[in-house]
Amino acid sequence: MTTFLRNASLALIVSSIGASFAPAHAGAAPDSVDGRWSARLTHGDLVIPFRLDISGSGPTLKGTLYDGFQPYDGTTSATFQSGRLVLNIEHYLTTITATLQDGRLVGNVVTLGRGQSSQYGFEATRYVPPPAGPTDPPSIAGSWIIPLTTPSSKDEKAFRFIVWQRGAEVAASILRVDGDTGAYSGTYQDGKWVLSHFDGSRPGVIVVSLRPDGALEIRQRDERTEKAAQEATNNPYSDAASDGRYVPVFVAYRPAVEQAKGLPQPDDYDTHTTVKDPNQKFTFNFRDAATGKLLSNDDPRFKGKVVLAIVTGTWCPNCHDEAQYLVQLDKKYRKKGLAIVALDFEEAEQQGSLERLHAFVKKYGVKYTYLVAGAPSEMWVKVPQLVNLNTWPTTVFIGRDGLVKGVHAGFASPASGEFNAQLKKEFTAKIEQLLAEKPETQIALSADHPAKQGVEPKAL
Repeated sequence: MTTFLRNASLALIVSSIGASFAPAHAGAAPDSVDGRWSARLTHGDLVIPFRLDISGSGPTLKGTLYDGFQPYDGTTSATFQSGRLVLNIEHYLTTITATLQDGRLVGNVVTLGRGQSSQYGFEATRYVPPPAGPTDPPSIAGSWIIPLTTPSSKDEKAFRFIVWQRGAEVAASILRVDGDTGAYSGTYQDGKWVLSHFDGSRPGVIVVSLRPDGALEIRQRDERTEKAAQEATNNPYSDAASDGRYVPVFVAYRPAVEQAKGLPQPDDYDTHTTVKDPNQKFTFNFRDAATGKLLSNDDPRFKGKVVLAIVTGTWCPNCHDEAQYLVQLDKKYRKKGLAIVALDFEEAEQQGSLERLHAFVKKYGVKYTYLVAGAPSEMWVKVPQLVNLNTWPTTVFIGRDGLVKGVHAGFASPASGEFNAQLKKEFTAKIEQLLAEKPETQIALSADHPAKQGVEPKAL
């Protein structure tokens, strides 16, 4: 595991070294926004630094956001006119608006997720390479386990913590049963790593320090954690107070230490959610986002196919991560008999226009079927065949006979390193195994064929 992460870290360094250490855009005109910026979101006393690259002009203008060391996502449209910059990230319903003032960008960021709007202050200055950091910071690269003092709302007892390191720089993500946080990144300063993340969604900061006993202390700061802390202070019996994912401080141990201490392990993604009756066909009948018509599991596009049914929602960042992988699977296996269908749950206010969904489909080049199943709160009613269904996304593997062959909770993105590679390997193996099975009609014909009864067929 450590070897994999070390190699992955080296690959990231090689592939992104030019971008990550590019000099400031010194030649930019005073009224230009082209180049690399050191940006910050602010919410009260919470400050979330992130990298923002702006390139092009006029119709080619775009902004690029990062996931750890890597460029990850970007704008769907952008304008810069009369000193006013607007960056739209429509597949997250996020908009950055700022004015150029004395070489600084100043404005705000508004983002809408799962029915609630969040607004942050925004400021960005031209990137200036930082002074050289320490040459011998502690090594924390690899995989760690975070035992929870209080179970999460999904009854998890532990999370994973995955770290890449290149000298004083670190990128790290927290992996839960529903997926990861995206990759926080930053540098070693004053005995700790200050890491932050914003890729159009899930903004936050974690501060990581190495304890004398070799464990890591992880302090997390984001809007939800701080809101949960406030709610817990006001009412110790609130739901926020009982959800282990929003505690302000985690402690992470190496897996060997975790096992030696007998501490709890993270949930198994393949057994977290199960099917009530494996002998009952998985059924659905929802509105097609593209045509508005009802489509069921009996439609010719699914009948006799291997089907991946994805319980999803475009407000969910982990669902964005999975969709990009599903597009690859669709291209590779569609002609071989794979059909992918999203059972999409959008907030009530999105049901009419499906604004975010349409932007999501366009951004990622989704060609597989998107069905609008209802609102997030209706998931358990609309998908009654699954037990302990509580992760976004959830992937249901369905055989040619219409029966559920497996359920995978969540999605570990590339920010999860080895766990993303493991997921892809397992998904591919499962799909190819199911594709190799004969359709029901072929099995029936084979069983009735004269040769199966020991009788030679008559010559015509």
